[in-house]
Amino acid sequence: MQQYRQWCSVPKVDSSSSADCLLQYGIRPESVIIYGQSIGTVPSVDLASRYESAAVILHSPLTSGMRVAFPDTKKTYCFDAFPNIDKISKVTSPVLLIHGTEDEVIDFSHGLALYERCQHPVEPLWVEGAGHNDVELYGQYLERLKQFVAHELVNV
Repeated sequence: MQQYRQWCSVPKVDSSSSADCLLQYGIRPESVIIYGQSIGTVPSVDLASRYESAAVILHSPLTSGMRVAFPDTKKTYCFDAFPNIDKISKVTSPVLLIHGTEDEVIDFSHGLALYERCQHPVEPLWVEGAGHNDVELYGQYLERLKQFVAHELVNV
């Protein structure tokens, strides 16, 4: 970790410092695809809401921590550290959402809610019968990723 900090000349490692490091070394934002899975969608959405990128892929995303723990929650509280639902509308890049319809950890409704609030959603992948930890085992997962990266992003 110390070597990474010295190499990038940033005092801490988080999503912002990672993005700053890429910029420092001349990596253009349109060359970066931000990918987050499950709780990893939180820093991904946060980063994408503040930095440009070629695209964002959210795999089994959550709307907010409180909404996962307490499904009847309708608003974001100040102590909810994971407010994807409030940040997703600030993402200006194309967003691909992937979610299993039988997700037992983060309900499928979270993926739908985020999709509805995206500025630039692309055709999502709702994997019929998939749960939280097996979406990538379905053939359409890799096919959708290939289609998105190889064909849809070149036209954006």
